[in-house]
Amino acid sequence: MNAAKPHIVRRFIPLIALALAAAGCTNDRDAAPAAADAANAPSLPTRVLDWPLPASTPGASAPDLALAPDGRILLSWLDSQPGRRHLFRFSAWDTAQQRWQAAPATIAVGNRMFVNWADTPHILATEDGALWAHWLQKTADLPYAYDVVMTRSRDGGANWAPPVSPHDDGTPTEHGFVSLWPQGRDLLGIAWLDGRNTGGAGHDAHGAHDGAMMLRTALFDAGLQPVHEATVDTRTCECCKTDVAMTDRGALLVYRGRTGEEIRDILATRLEGNVWTAPRRVHADDWTMPACPVNGPDLDARGSEAVVAWYTAAGNEPQVRMAHSGDAGDSFGAPLVLDRGGAVHGRVAVALDERQVRVLWLREESTGQSLWYARLAPDLSREFERIELARLVGRGRATGFPRLVVHGGIAHAVWTDVVDGRPQLRGARLLAAE
Repeated sequence: MNAAKPHIVRRFIPLIALALAAAGCTNDRDAAPAAADAANAPSLPTRVLDWPLPASTPGASAPDLALAPDGRILLSWLDSQPGRRHLFRFSAWDTAQQRWQAAPATIAVGNRMFVNWADTPHILATEDGALWAHWLQKTADLPYAYDVVMTRSRDGGANWAPPVSPHDDGTPTEHGFVSLWPQGRDLLGIAWLDGRNTGGAGHDAHGAHDGAMMLRTALFDAGLQPVHEATVDTRTCECCKTDVAMTDRGALLVYRGRTGEEIRDILATRLEGNVWTAPRRVHADDWTMPACPVNGPDLDARGSEAVVAWYTAAGNEPQVRMAHSGDAGDSFGAPLVLDRGGAVHGRVAVALDERQVRVLWLREESTGQSLWYARLAPDLSREFERIELARLVGRGRATGFPRLVVHGGIAHAVWTDVVDGRPQLRGARLLAAE
């Protein structure tokens, strides 16, 4: 099937009462998602505008979006060409002029990049004007032997420093699922899942109680030298994405934990000075899962407020849940069940500003995959609206993880579809009613 243009669906669905949402009754099993009390919603629906991307050619996948301190939106992606040649590229969207600033620039080129639907590269800008980026590099002829490598540009992406790795264990094991954050004006924070103790088993070590995946972090200066390193957790889920956001009390990091009883709930920790707080569960889902679901959390924060969204199948029922914190992640309120049922895939993305929370998630039914978008009050007390943003051609894991940022009240979304058997990126700008 050829889908030369994104199929953006603007179907608006009546919202359910807040009481039902609080009870977790957002919709019947496998039914189309419902939404919140229409009387509390803005009078006008979201305007969905096509967002033409510089990465719209076949072969583009693994998108990332990051908001720069100057208001630009950075889009990075992998451009995979025949012959296993991969290009890691980026471009910048000028939010004031509403245009892409220049032709896409290339960060790195290689045949040994590790390209995976879930473990994807990222880009970030710090206040000193520097750009930072990371990707994954194969280190041995084993399925999951790869390192995190990172680089920095002082001139807007025209030139990049020789890449370095944040870890020096030298083991042919899995290192990935990275999150980046700006630590002050010119320092970069990086968190990653570290498999040095897994003996190379990586994803296949699900049942082992020794040799677990770890969560490690480091801070790097402008010379790409480490100035601080830490082990946050010595036993985590093996292949679920991590995420981080800046609060007014420091970087807040969320990830999927793993206990000896194979409970894989979402944990949160915050960097206070040079010490990470003891990880604590966002909510006691008590999801017992013998293998990694490859479906990690997403997070955004503003001041002391933070919102995290995640997938769980506790009680054998797939759900997308969200929770709000008013104290920079020290504690989270009771979760809101945003969607539930066998069609729920999760793969969430969250963006928060002073007025609203936006969230994306995926569903898949017999008729195909769909990407959903909802807007809620920052404290999750009201849902304003939800729409089916796009109906996708791709199925299963091929569509990867959507991305979402908000600037000036406008949400910017990017996702992966599959066209004639090859990945291709799609984008939309969403203008919310105020």
